[in-house]
Amino acid sequence: MRKLLVKTGSYIQKAIDFTYPLFRKFMPLQMYRYGVCGCTNVMFDWVLYFFTYNFILKYRLVDLGAVTLSPHIASLIIIFPVVTFWGFLLQKYVTFTASDLRGRVQLMRYFMVILVNLLINYIGLKIMVDGLGFFPTPSKMIITVVTVICSYIGQNKFTFKISLHPTEETEKTDNT
Repeated sequence: MRKLLVKTGSYIQKAIDFTYPLFRKFMPLQMYRYGVCGCTNVMFDWVLYFFTYNFILKYRLVDLGAVTLSPHIASLIIIFPVVTFWGFLLQKYVTFTASDLRGRVQLMRYFMVILVNLLINYIGLKIMVDGLGFFPTPSKMIITVVTVICSYIGQNKFTFKISLHPTEETEKTDNT
């Protein structure tokens, strides 16, 4: 399965890299790959959220017995695992391929960053939809801008960081 993911990631990278020369002046390759993968995942998120909210839940409250969820929050909870897993695969096998951290470490760190994003989404939806009366789907889109920025920083500096090997660390210390 891993070989298939690596090979598929390589094909996606080649497709993304084909259009990179148009954007070379504006950003490094890794940021461009992140942007394309992120935009793809965001579009998937929005479509899945719209479909879940409008056609599966049909604007209805979800009664879980102990708690009742509003349809916009229930939609967020339903799509979260699907979008999270898809996003992890894109970031691991397309964007941040140079990371030497083990896959399970990356997955746990990715999940931590995503949980922060989920909290931002939840609070943002509660404020915008319940507090200010905005429509759920456009509210989700606005909140996504904030979570994309938080996510890029978290994924680049924490989840998929490239660790220094002891010899490289020693060389850096010796040269400074």
